[in-house]
Amino acid sequence: MLKTDIKSLTIEELKTQLQEMGEKPFRATQIYAWLHEKQAESFAQMSNLSMALRQRLEERYALVSLEAVRMQESATDKTQKYLFRLADGNLIESVRMCYHHGNSVCISSQAGCRMGCRFCASTLDGLARNLTPSEMLEQVYAITRHTGQRVSHVVVMGTGEPLDNYDSLLRFLLLLTGEGGLHISQRNVTVSTCGIAPNICRLARERLQITLALSLHAVTDQKRRTLMPIAAKYPLEEVLAACEYYQEETGRRVTLEYSLIEGVNDRDEDAAGLAAIAGKAGFHVNLISLNPVSERGFVPPGRARVEAFQNKLEKNRINVTIRREMGRDIDGACGQLRYGHIKEKKQEA
Repeated sequence: MLKTDIKSLTIEELKTQLQEMGEKPFRATQIYAWLHEKQAESFAQMSNLSMALRQRLEERYALVSLEAVRMQESATDKTQKYLFRLADGNLIESVRMCYHHGNSVCISSQAGCRMGCRFCASTLDGLARNLTPSEMLEQVYAITRHTGQRVSHVVVMGTGEPLDNYDSLLRFLLLLTGEGGLHISQRNVTVSTCGIAPNICRLARERLQITLALSLHAVTDQKRRTLMPIAAKYPLEEVLAACEYYQEETGRRVTLEYSLIEGVNDRDEDAAGLAAIAGKAGFHVNLISLNPVSERGFVPPGRARVEAFQNKLEKNRINVTIRREMGRDIDGACGQLRYGHIKEKKQEA
């Protein structure tokens, strides 16, 4: 019998299934607490359940957990990068970052990625598969168990395109922020997308209070297509209109993520174009000094150039920040740790 993924069930779904098993509704509340508050790794740990019920749960349900393959910690800022193995052998990576406002975890939404962005390591080996809601949750839980510290912010910005895994993403968001779990505020959750316009609109209609971040990286369709193949399907006009719709429906300001690449998108005309886009809709701009990937050949501009680019935006009254560089000494770029491990194993074989 194919087992049901119990950690991906909502509390109401769990109550229904427990009632079908002849159990009272309060048992579902107990089990849900074990799964999402106490973050149990086995049914055997659920000590306030009878041995008979634990056995029945074991027979009927799969309880997803992740195997930590490798953990790297930055010597400069204590950022921790985790490589996890899924039950089927696929690999994903997650990052824990420490800020003054709390601990933030960046999670993956897919094993690999099919978006093909030219500057990113996540897509080098293509897409293996989507992650389940429980596999997304478990990245947060595994890091919480390992560090013993509460996670206050979650960013879905790791390997994969979240809106290419829409249904699992939405369920993950509801489980993460709903009652009976970690009680993380939706306002402390950010989802990043390369610009799948129809699903940006779908997410807007959910009226969640999460932050949407658009990976922009270029201000013309021509240049964006050279960096991000998705731009050939969804041109800037359509993507930006979807982002404006997101703001209208949710009341949440969209962030434009802009990775600066030396000689590619860091010129004066790029700054002027970005200012025009952000100014029109009141978007926030987050400048990122590219985290270089050796296989890609792109390099970041110097610090002075990044600050000059920021100043040009500020002179146009654009709300802009420069993302703090974290984890650069531990394969900081998205997908780098996973791809490096896969490459090592292929060489050994």
